[in-house]
Amino acid sequence: MNVVLDMIGQYGYIALYVLLALGIVGIPVPDELLLTFIGYLTSIGIFNFPAAVTVSLLGAMTGMLVSYWLGRKLGKPVLWKYGKWIKLTPKRLKKAETWFHRYGPWTISFGYFIPGIRHLTCYLSGVSGMSQRKYLLFAGAGALFWCLFFITLGYFAGYHFDFI
Repeated sequence: MNVVLDMIGQYGYIALYVLLALGIVGIPVPDELLLTFIGYLTSIGIFNFPAAVTVSLLGAMTGMLVSYWLGRKLGKPVLWKYGKWIKLTPKRLKKAETWFHRYGPWTISFGYFIPGIRHLTCYLSGVSGMSQRKYLLFAGAGALFWCLFFITLGYFAGYHFDFI
């Protein structure tokens, strides 16, 4: 976490964008803590709240699009070849794809709040062949709510730090 804090301190909004994009793709970045910390920084005037939300949203969406396209281009062939190592047979893959077509869009939106799920839904969206427009709609709504929630949480926690 110290590396993340140093990057935010040195590079500001650029670090926020890059860290969130990498975190969504799957690099271990503590996304929720990062956003909460950014909210705290907005409460003490180091960051601007609307700018922080915008940059966070753009970073999250960049990471989600990269994951989507990795799933779209590499997903099925890689899963068919190496899926057996994680007990994902073609039959199970087909079952997961059917489930994802039914519930996937809502899983994308609400999956942001469950670490690990938000990463998996991006790849599965691409693997399942979900249209990019539909994906962007549900991913964007989820990303906006996720960024707003944690930045606002950090803002109010920082604003009332003495009380807490």
